[in-house]
Amino acid sequence: MAADEVGELDRTVEWLIGPALDRLTGRVAGIAGLVNGEVAAFTDATREVLLDSVRRKVNRVLVLELNAARITGRLTAPDPAGRWTEFLATATRPQFWHGLSEHYPSLVDRLRVVVGNRCDAVLLLAERFAADRAELAVLLGADPGQLRKIEIGAGDSHRGGHTVTLVHCAGGTVVYKPRPMEVDGHLAELLDVLAPNGIRVPQALVMDGYGWAEHVSHRYCASDEELVQFYRHLGHWLAVMRLVSGTDLHAENIIACGPIPIVVDCESIFTPRPPHPPTGAGEATDMAAELLNGTVMRTGLLPGRGAGLGWRGVDGSAMGMLPGQQPDIGLPDLVGAGTDTAKIAITPQQLPPTQNLPSRNPQLGRYWGHVIEGFDEMTARINQLDQTDGLEPLLARFSDCVVRVVVRDSEAYTELARMLWHPVGLHNQPAAEQKALALLARHSMNTRGPAEQVVHAAEVAELLTGDIPVFTTTPAEGWLHTPAGTVCGPQIDQIQLVLQRWRDADFDLERRVTHAALVSAYLNQGAEPDLRRMTVEASDKSTLDARRRTLVAKEIQELSAEAVRGSDGTVTWFAPILDRSGWQTTPLTPDLYSGTLGIAVLLAGYAREVAAGRADAVDCVAELLDGTVATARRTQKWWAEQATHTKRRPDPPGGYIGLGSQIWCWLTLQSLGHDTLDDALFLAEQLPAAIDASEGPDLVVGSAGAIVPLLMLAQRTGDDRWTDLAVRVGDQLANTAMRPRAGHVCWSVANFPDGIGGFAHGSTGIGWTLARLSLATGHQRFATLADEAAAYEETWYDRRKGGWIDPREPGSLVAAWCHGAVGVGLGAADLLSLGFAPDRNRDVLERAVASARRDGSGWTHTLCHGDTGVWELTCDAAQVVSSLEKYGTTTGLAREVYSPSMMSGSGGVAYQLLRMHPDCDLPSVLVLGEMP
Repeated sequence: MAADEVGELDRTVEWLIGPALDRLTGRVAGIAGLVNGEVAAFTDATREVLLDSVRRKVNRVLVLELNAARITGRLTAPDPAGRWTEFLATATRPQFWHGLSEHYPSLVDRLRVVVGNRCDAVLLLAERFAADRAELAVLLGADPGQLRKIEIGAGDSHRGGHTVTLVHCAGGTVVYKPRPMEVDGHLAELLDVLAPNGIRVPQALVMDGYGWAEHVSHRYCASDEELVQFYRHLGHWLAVMRLVSGTDLHAENIIACGPIPIVVDCESIFTPRPPHPPTGAGEATDMAAELLNGTVMRTGLLPGRGAGLGWRGVDGSAMGMLPGQQPDIGLPDLVGAGTDTAKIAITPQQLPPTQNLPSRNPQLGRYWGHVIEGFDEMTARINQLDQTDGLEPLLARFSDCVVRVVVRDSEAYTELARMLWHPVGLHNQPAAEQKALALLARHSMNTRGPAEQVVHAAEVAELLTGDIPVFTTTPAEGWLHTPAGTVCGPQIDQIQLVLQRWRDADFDLERRVTHAALVSAYLNQGAEPDLRRMTVEASDKSTLDARRRTLVAKEIQELSAEAVRGSDGTVTWFAPILDRSGWQTTPLTPDLYSGTLGIAVLLAGYAREVAAGRADAVDCVAELLDGTVATARRTQKWWAEQATHTKRRPDPPGGYIGLGSQIWCWLTLQSLGHDTLDDALFLAEQLPAAIDASEGPDLVVGSAGAIVPLLMLAQRTGDDRWTDLAVRVGDQLANTAMRPRAGHVCWSVANFPDGIGGFAHGSTGIGWTLARLSLATGHQRFATLADEAAAYEETWYDRRKGGWIDPREPGSLVAAWCHGAVGVGLGAADLLSLGFAPDRNRDVLERAVASARRDGSGWTHTLCHGDTGVWELTCDAAQVVSSLEKYGTTTGLAREVYSPSMMSGSGGVAYQLLRMHPDCDLPSVLVLGEMP
């Protein structure tokens, strides 16, 4: 919305804000010690924040009334712009707003409360500034001098309009915090002991119930040495916050000040940790989730992707929020302002930049080792202090500090507030309140938050007047003080509890979780650590099969050792996994790519090969297989129930992440002798909704990935409706295809709106599914599209270099399954075996094999982008076995993190080792094959 249009809308609420500001100006002018220019600074800042706050709350009502006036003919100007101006002239009059009471009975009264609360909060700030001005010299190192400007709203509004505020004086800037700040002072004391001249918090001036803090300015690191120090200091913070049970350390709560990351808001420490709520996926998943919940993952410092509301895929962590790696988020905006057809629409917007980053283009993948080093250093210091009885007295100082407990994230409250301020909610406020109460009750059940209805009612009451509710505790008490003025939860001394948890901590687990989370961040970032290519010498092929058997048995034994087992028979793992939101460290989902069903296929395949005498028996296989299948079944049923009873978006239809992948796994398990056809059918019933909601066309997560599993299901069941659904997907792909030139087609996919080549996300994979659809149905239109997709793929082939261009790094070649020669070649080989376009596919296959042999091996061992994927195209088993023996199994982009994943972890390595036996008939994962 343009600035002039914002100004026009501001005039519509001047009748409400103007008188309130006049009263505020008079009251501020009466404060001893303030001069005229300072009074104006308070008034100007209040006007700005009130206009923004009120505008956001009334825009939908104004737009609705504008359109109603247009439709009913009350606007008589001859053109849309004139009718817009005519409506705004009407809306500036107080009688217009009072007339709205028929449809929105509480609107004006609620707006008066919002405005009144903000004005009262600013008045209190002005009084405190005048009283404390001389003492602020402690923070500034000089006399503050005259107030020049204030910036209200550096954070959410709480408890009657109060918010963090920047106060700019002639002598410098300080930060006003309308909350108790004793915790800031004691944390500074702890850090003086643990990290002298290292990590710190802003200097604080602690007053009665509020305080002032040093203003920290952001500065990028000036050298690589400073970057190393910065990331080591982040490791220090991880250890400190693990000690004091810190939470809510998101990107806005840390400022990078050269080599020092400074935590500028540390109010959420020593906070109670409720047990992780049941997931519905079985005890093993619950145990894995609780295990992660008790580690450094809880601090918010480590990278992690949002999964709910409009924030899916956003990494808001203090180490995250990497530029170029955050998805657009949908925010309401006024579209068409200046005409009488204006409307509120959810528009994609990039999140504003944050100040937590140490450089313009951080390469976290280069420095994660320094984070671990810093964690180990600080852990050693804390342990040494504890062993000399110096730690507990320092922590005891926090006993009576008021600390904030984040019961619900701000995004959840923001969504509830939007509902309560929506015209529907304003029209029938009692109904909107009841809906909000029901949502809070459900949220509490899912998060183990406070369940008392009186607490929920108090939360809703604050949202009705524009505030975000606040829960607090003191570490000595440990129970929650609620917005209702009540207390809830058990009374537990958090000081003693965090000490015990620190002393009992599994620091190897903490390092592993930290490592995995950092790895997931730079996988999202698309960066690679500095990997050296693995090289091997020719080996004795006469012992190849025995060596292969030893390696795959070792993989299965490690898989067993890493498993989390529940007493209910469920089994799972946690690792960096790829899901629809990106890479993150979490208990496994049931997908093929990095989930439990991929592992189930591996285990069932291993059992088959043992029975055939082609693999060595390992005792745990049957137990692991039964538990993994049980976990996958529970998970998919739980997800389906969530989709039915909530507005949860359908799972994606993809062939590697989503319903298509899971259907393929269940059908493969059936081929391996297990009774799993009903599981595939259960998911297939959900596919139509998933296809309709699909966010892209690609093979991995998008609609194209559903085609081959649907064709398999149709063949397995004899039910033509699954073929019909596959045809529907094919037609959808035809309708969304782009034609950059005659005879070429491509599709817009995430991060590549103009099209991309490759198997996983680009035209080769989509074209392959269309060719398979043509062969199954005889529909020539799909064959034509497949031919045109192949022609487009050729534009990514560099004949001079003899390989396919990496779309992520223009000018370089890639020879992986996901984006290069291996995927292109395997797609061509599969279609060649089926007689589709034999001349073209034979030529593509020959070129792909040459590229894969030259460029594809020696980086990792994975199916997706490593040696075992290359093996499927080139059939050089000896090289793979020798490399595994020499280097150990290397997975993903980070060789040290264990992952059981089929596509990017050791699971796929083990599966391919099974398939290397010449008599093995296990199906290909890379082209979603079927057993003969």
